[in-house]
Amino acid sequence: MPVTIAPPPNSFRNGPDERGRFGIFGGRFVAETLMPLILDLEAAYTAAKADPAFQAEMNSHLTHYVGRPSPLYYAERLTEHLRAQAAPGQGAKIFFKRDELNHTGSHKVNNVLGQIMLARRMGKPRIIAETGAGQHGVATATLCARFGLKCVVYMGAVDVARQAPNVFRMKMLGAEVVPVQSGTKTLKDAMNEALRDWVTNVADTFYCIGTVAGPHPYPAMVRDFQSIIGRETKQQMLEMEGRLPDSLVACIGGGSNAMGLFHPFLDDPEVAMYGVEAAGHGISSGLHAASLSGGKPGVLHGNRTYLLQDADGQIADAHSISAGLDYPGIGPEHAWLHEAGRVTYLSATDQEALDAFKQCSMLEGIIPALEPAHALAKVGELAPQKPQDHLLVVNLCGRGDKDIPQVAEILGTRL
Repeated sequence: MPVTIAPPPNSFRNGPDERGRFGIFGGRFVAETLMPLILDLEAAYTAAKADPAFQAEMNSHLTHYVGRPSPLYYAERLTEHLRAQAAPGQGAKIFFKRDELNHTGSHKVNNVLGQIMLARRMGKPRIIAETGAGQHGVATATLCARFGLKCVVYMGAVDVARQAPNVFRMKMLGAEVVPVQSGTKTLKDAMNEALRDWVTNVADTFYCIGTVAGPHPYPAMVRDFQSIIGRETKQQMLEMEGRLPDSLVACIGGGSNAMGLFHPFLDDPEVAMYGVEAAGHGISSGLHAASLSGGKPGVLHGNRTYLLQDADGQIADAHSISAGLDYPGIGPEHAWLHEAGRVTYLSATDQEALDAFKQCSMLEGIIPALEPAHALAKVGELAPQKPQDHLLVVNLCGRGDKDIPQVAEILGTRL
C-alpha cells in the first residue's frame, strides 16, 4: 500500500467523497450503535495509511506469507485455441493474473491481511466475517490463526453444503463456522447475521468484510488493499510487453477482485475494462445474480448501490452456480463506474461458466474457481473479436479445489 501522488480532480480514482459516496452510491446506512465503530475504523485506517511502519509490516507479510507478487502468465494454449476460431489476424493475446496462487488460494487474503492488521492496531481480539464460497472465510481463519485471534465465520447453510472443503479448512484453522438458516441461506443472509453479531458485540469485535461493499470506509478500504493486484499487473505488463494492457476482465460478485485489478488503470483511457456478473439461468429467467443487468438502486448492508429487488423494493433472491457471486448487490464503486460508463459490465450463465471451467483446465492445466470461470467465459467471446496484438488480462482470482465436489456432482459422467 505505497504512498502515491494524489490523482487529479477529474480522476476516476478520486472516490469516495468525505461522506463515503461514489456519486449517488455508497455512504453509510447503519444502526446508531455501529456509527462510533465505523468512525473509529475510518480514523484507524486513515492513520495506518500514513504510517510507514504499518505499510512496511504489511508488505513484509504480503511477500513472505502470502507469496506476492503473483505471476502474470501468458495463457498460450488458450490464446491459440481462441485464435483458431477467429478471423485471420484476430485473437487477443491472453494473460492470467494468477492470484489463485496466493496463500489460501484466492485474492481474498490481500484484503484480510490489511483488516487483521487494523484489528490488532485497534485492540480487537475477536474477528467476525461473512463468506459465500468460503475463500474469504478461509483467509480470515488463516490470518486469525497466524496472529492468535478468535475467529467466527457466518456462512449460509446452502453454501456450507456446496463448499464443504472450505468449511473443513476453516475449522482446521480454528474458526467457528456458523451455518445461517434464514432467507436463501446464502451470502446475503450470512452478511445479515454478521452485522447482527457486530451490533451485539461492539466492544471487542472487528468485522472483517470480504468485498467492496458495506458502509464507508469498507468499499474504499477493501479496494485499496486489493489494488496491489492492478499495481503488480501494470508493472509486470510493462516489463513483459513494454506497454499497458488493452483490456482487463474480472468476475463481479461484490466486486473486490475486479476493483483490485481495475482501480490502478482507471485513469488510463486506452485500457478497456469488463466486469462479468453471474447470469445464472439467464437474465430473463429471474434466476441470476446480475444486479447491474437486472436490478435498480437501493440500500442494503449499509450502502446504496444496484440491487435485485421486487416491485415493492424488497430484496429479491439471487442465484448463481458460484457461491462467491451469489449476492443480490454489487459494490457501490462498481455501480458508479457503470453509470459513468468507464467499465463495461457483461454477464455469463452457469453453463457458460462450467464450459470455461473445463476449457481452462484442459488447455492450461489450471483448474479455476467457478467465480473467475465466469470471466473466462466472456474472454472466450471477447478475445476472438480483438486483433492479435491486443493484450488482454483476466484476473484468475481463485483456484478450483473448493468447487471440485460441486462440479463433479453437476457434471457426473459428462467430463
